Amino acid sequence: MRYSGFMFDVLVYLYENYWRPDACPDHAQLTRKLSAMGFETDEIEEALNWLDGLASAGQSYSGEQQPHSMRVYTPAEQEHLGEASIGFISFLESAGVLPPPMREMVVDRATAIPGGPVDLEDLKIIVLMVFWSLGEEPDALILDELFVAEEDRLIH
Repeated sequence: MRYSGFMFDVLVYLYENYWRPDACPDHAQLTRKLSAMGFETDEIEEALNWLDGLASAGQSYSGEQQPHSMRVYTPAEQEHLGEASIGFISFLESAGVLPPPMREMVVDRATAIPGGPVDLEDLKIIVLMVFWSLGEEPDALILDELFVAEEDRLIH
């Protein structure tokens, strides 16, 4: 399945309008609501299929953090994710806000997007959706990194 950039618009809409995934209506009702909001059928289907994959990845999630876990990316992952996305994932890990199990969910969902390298802005939405899917509120550091454009940051 080929995902479009517009699928991410649907994901952002869901994040902004539903507290948790279980607060969303069933797929049929959600599809009708999203269509009424102006989203295209293909975009909605892509987003819902992607979210189903996220739900599957989240079933194996354990909040326990391994203190010395290290991630080595395969050459295919490096090519698909790209340097900027891998750097951002590493930054979140080193800041202590993205534990290894959540990192693996991010990598899983990012590699589900065809093409590559994954756009950094799209990866940020993926990170946000992983937090959302687990019912966890990102801390201020993550929200700042996800939503504040670099040129708008104040240097202290």
